[in-house]
Amino acid sequence: MKPVPAHPKFKHMTVLESERKVFPGTLNPIKSDFYNIKLDILSKKQVLESCKFFFDSGKPNTIFFLNAHCFNISQSNNEYFNAINNADLLLNDGIGIRLASLIAGLRIGENLNGTDLIPEILVLASLEGKKVFFLGGIEGVAENAANRIMSLIPGIQIAGYRSGYFQKHEENSLIRHINSSGTDLLVLGMGVPKQELWAYKNLDHLPDLKIIIAGGAILDFLSGNARRAPIWIRKIHMEWLYRLYREPKRMWRRYIIGNFMFFINILRVKYFSD
Repeated sequence: MKPVPAHPKFKHMTVLESERKVFPGTLNPIKSDFYNIKLDILSKKQVLESCKFFFDSGKPNTIFFLNAHCFNISQSNNEYFNAINNADLLLNDGIGIRLASLIAGLRIGENLNGTDLIPEILVLASLEGKKVFFLGGIEGVAENAANRIMSLIPGIQIAGYRSGYFQKHEENSLIRHINSSGTDLLVLGMGVPKQELWAYKNLDHLPDLKIIIAGGAILDFLSGNARRAPIWIRKIHMEWLYRLYREPKRMWRRYIIGNFMFFINILRVKYFSD
């Protein structure tokens, strides 16, 4: 099978030419019950197939990710709970979800975190001639991410970029800007739960988009503003520990208290919920 050429730094993110020819005309992912959350248990290839279908669809489609932190928030934030349960794709992210899936009796394959997956979707967007908009991060991060991605992915079309810090009264003009830009893929890097709530609330106001994907710190990584864990740490599913090491003051509550609360929450939902 002959791979579609990509920039050398993105060689591991190529989409095989033969795979591009067999994307389905329709796609209906079957939701699995992960406690009280509806999760899509897919391979990376199936996710890319879904994105190919979404790019050709006539409506906006949401792709969100579920990790232990997201699950914790969903148990106390009803609006966020509804947003992720109504996502077109909700993908498993992290070792916590994998371990909890064993208790739930689910078999999860690949870890589908946004930091690894979104660059591959950007490659697909380039191959399909789709336009991309980056929304998130502090001032300058989205612009730097756009410039860096244009140098890494040949032919990618950046329709626009914008900081994730904007006032309520600026939201309507932002939405008009996105709509007028011809954007197909909107990448959000606004943090959980803000990004999912924003997408869920504004879905009907963005009718021409094809995919809205919520990527957390993705723009910080794409811009080079944040550093990924070494590959060997990622392979053993310990990137969370690396992030805790790098940013202990910001991450200790999320990973130390949060991981403990995650397993309390899954046991409560499994054994004590109505």
